[in-house]
Amino acid sequence: MKKVFIAGCGYIGERLARIFHEQGCHVSCVVRSPERREKLSQAGYDTVAVSLDDASSIPRLPVAGNTAYYLVPPPGGGTRDTRAANFIEALSCGERPSKIIYMSATSVYSEVSGGVVTEDSPTHPASAMGKRRLDAEATFRRYGGLNGVPVVILRVSGIYGPGRLPLMQISQGQPLLREDESGPSNRIHADDLAMVCVAAAEKGVHGDIFNVSDGQPTSMTHYFNACADALGLPRQPQVTLEEAGRVMSPLMLSYVRETRIVDNLKMMELLGTGLRYEVLAEGIEQAVRT
Repeated sequence: MKKVFIAGCGYIGERLARIFHEQGCHVSCVVRSPERREKLSQAGYDTVAVSLDDASSIPRLPVAGNTAYYLVPPPGGGTRDTRAANFIEALSCGERPSKIIYMSATSVYSEVSGGVVTEDSPTHPASAMGKRRLDAEATFRRYGGLNGVPVVILRVSGIYGPGRLPLMQISQGQPLLREDESGPSNRIHADDLAMVCVAAAEKGVHGDIFNVSDGQPTSMTHYFNACADALGLPRQPQVTLEEAGRVMSPLMLSYVRETRIVDNLKMMELLGTGLRYEVLAEGIEQAVRT
């Protein structure tokens, strides 16, 4: 029986667990909360609740011979992903997985002011989050190289889907950047991302890096407006870039300042994944409906 291990079995991880469970695979999960552990256990997955922030509390992980997915976000603050480091330390004390898929983010790329980034583009991230993601990539690569474990990295763009539309921001009328000043941003529907994760395990080889997006970049302003329209809510007010520095949250400001077009050609050609929601409007419609 094929065995799959998922660290961080949340929004995307649960989709993966369901896919593999339906294929007859044995699925093990690591989550943070006991409540989450109980829910996943009832669904038929072997699940342990543990905080990756405390290396001393991590038990021996059941990864031997498993395809291991690491979907845990980095902690806040600093430029290192200490959770990934603690996870790798725990792996180093036991048997090895057959392959590791690390879900990184496109924030690892250097700022290109709306230009195109491929998997070979420079990685000198401006944001602390991007630096933490890049640190985690290096941690997994180092472990893979020392232990002969193939490591595949997915650099994922903004995830959307059912329950993951910006309802709060729209409802609160949080300001957006003016459309004519808003550069390109990139997205992937949660269901498509889950299928890319499955394909990465089947077809990815050691050292592979894949950009993950729907290949249809639009501005963040366009995305938020499309969501508001689909939800039947008023569109948010728009401000200039100069005004944005005064009225936007630091997190939102960091998003609108980093603009790039993520090239997904390698993903499409080598992983052979057809996307269900290449058209943003169709993906948003499904998210609202579900």
